[in-house]
Amino acid sequence: MYFNNMIWLLSRIYPALEWSVSTGQKKEIYLTFDDGPVPGPTDFVLEQLQEYGASATFFCVGDNVRKYPSLFHRIQAEGHRCGNHTHNHLNGWKISNSEYLANVQQCTDIFLSQGLKSSGKMLFRPPYGKISPAQINALQTQYRIIMWNVLTGDYDANLSPDQCLNKALTYTKSGSIVIFHDSYKAEPNMRYALPRFLRHFSELGYVFKTL
Repeated sequence: MYFNNMIWLLSRIYPALEWSVSTGQKKEIYLTFDDGPVPGPTDFVLEQLQEYGASATFFCVGDNVRKYPSLFHRIQAEGHRCGNHTHNHLNGWKISNSEYLANVQQCTDIFLSQGLKSSGKMLFRPPYGKISPAQINALQTQYRIIMWNVLTGDYDANLSPDQCLNKALTYTKSGSIVIFHDSYKAEPNMRYALPRFLRHFSELGYVFKTL
């Protein structure tokens, strides 16, 4: 509950950032996956999304795209969207603005070198959700800065797979931007929670869309 209250507070401090999607009466959920692509976890995610006819947005680390370009291409070929998650998964609170912005651009350059096709502003999500007002001001003319309102905590070794799933089920509603991770650290919890999450909301008539 504490973390969700913090999200509520931060969304009011930084209203220009995107925390959820207004869906009206439509039953839509916006699944996102951070920190990939990497072999194994990303493959599993894509297989699960395909099984449920779900679309999602992947916030990719540029250096992972450099190492595993075929996975980056597969994500797009299967109808999903890719967003920038910096080149080296940097914490914006612990680095100079110039270094941070250069690292974001480095990720974008990798995307473009791999033939990313995108209309309008590119998507960006700050690693750890940590970004300064100056960094926001510098990036928001070129990027849509995407946050979230449901953090599954799949990366947290102190959360059991059931706790991770229950957290996701409890807080997700229509218009939610939900974070899972296609990373090795999150893999045990994600492999348990994601298919059950998809099945639960699919049975309730929800659809999963890209941002």
